[in-house]
Amino acid sequence: MTQYDWALIFAGLIGVLVSVFHGILMQKLMIRPILAYAPLAAPSQRLVPLLLHFSTFVWFSGGVALIAVTLYADASSKFVTALFVIGFYGFGAIGNLWGTRGKHPGWALLALAVGLTIYGARPLV
Repeated sequence: MTQYDWALIFAGLIGVLVSVFHGILMQKLMIRPILAYAPLAAPSQRLVPLLLHFSTFVWFSGGVALIAVTLYADASSKFVTALFVIGFYGFGAIGNLWGTRGKHPGWALLALAVGLTIYGARPLV
């Protein structure tokens, strides 16, 4: 394994570990209070958790994809996966930074994962 492979694996680990932590906090601090105190119609009650956990799902699936493609795939698959993860994580980092005005650590973790992914994909270009 090269240092570039390790960069992709570390970016994937950041994605997986943070997504688990993010999902637990999201459920505890946002979803439960919304469902407990906001009078929502039944379809909205089903939709709110799904929409709020969508970012958790993207974090997790991006991390798993980076780890799996690094261990089991060829260079072109690594490159395409890295492009998708850079797009999703980059959009999330910018949105999180803008939306929270830098007061949430998620933007920094996403930016770190994007940086590691860019570094890991460099020899694949």
